[in-house]
Amino acid sequence: MGALGGVVAQALAHAGHDVTVLARRAETAHVIETSGLRELRSGFVTKPRVLAGDTDSGHAFEYVILATQPTDVESVVKQWADRLGGSAQWLCLQNGLCDERVANLIGQERVIGTVVAFGAKLHGAGLCEHVPGGGLVVGRIDGSVAPALTACAELLRPLGKVRVSKNLLGIRWSKLIVNCAISTLGTIGGDELGPLLNQRFARELAFEIMGEAVQVARALDIRLERLPGTVPLPWLTTSNSDDTAGVRAMAKRWAQHTAALGLGAKYRRLRSSMLRAIERGHVPAVDYLNGEVVQRALRVGVATPINTKACEYVWAIARGERPASHATLRTLFDETR
Repeated sequence: MGALGGVVAQALAHAGHDVTVLARRAETAHVIETSGLRELRSGFVTKPRVLAGDTDSGHAFEYVILATQPTDVESVVKQWADRLGGSAQWLCLQNGLCDERVANLIGQERVIGTVVAFGAKLHGAGLCEHVPGGGLVVGRIDGSVAPALTACAELLRPLGKVRVSKNLLGIRWSKLIVNCAISTLGTIGGDELGPLLNQRFARELAFEIMGEAVQVARALDIRLERLPGTVPLPWLTTSNSDDTAGVRAMAKRWAQHTAALGLGAKYRRLRSSMLRAIERGHVPAVDYLNGEVVQRALRVGVATPINTKACEYVWAIARGERPASHATLRTLFDETR
């Protein structure tokens, strides 16, 4: 169980909900069973039930909160979908477009997309930290709002403000676009977000990666939504060439870089979870971020050379062929001019 799963399980259990944790590692299961699950900031300790390894639960669940890495989503659903209750609603907390992958396995009517706008850190087995942010948004792929969705929103309120949306895809794509830049560039650059975005070339790369993704979303008729605390993505990614007046173009670019610097300052200590996964020897989730953009771009005839090259760099780092460093990020920038 990772940081996000720990934060969610701890908050729901502390609020009095009947929570069972599926821990795939024996060490994690042992710690939670003996010492409990503790949230660092509040100090609250809870002891939810633990389902370890491949053990059957013995009863059906109303909700299954899927908090794995995107790379594990499909294998976990295939293994547990029937064993945890054939009518359970599955909540997808991952970045990317995992809702559609899960829907292909168990049906769209059983999938609730959950867009998380707060942070989570893991400080060891059983010790997690809830980093306050913008709460959550829940919705379904088809935009419908059913009683199960409203009930889900109430269930999640211990984690922060929850909004029910009829435009899940728009929110998913907006966050996907941001993560394509922040998570992937953070992985290639091997550093926290603040130091990276202090460099102009890194900000330019971020604009270009997001700009390609915005074009793909438009081609797919996705109505992007503005994420809390951010500027509109189409404005942020519009290049100077779209403005005819030189002074106006310069002013707009200055404003764009100022917005990116502000984001870097606000989340200056944010470190890519994909980079941490590589450092632990795990498979990077880049195919579920930039890779999703590249694959869908092929369907609609949109060119995505920067996202394609970024995927190649992340995989090269995962294979040990390149270091994760500022110099590697600069090489990516130079190669894509």
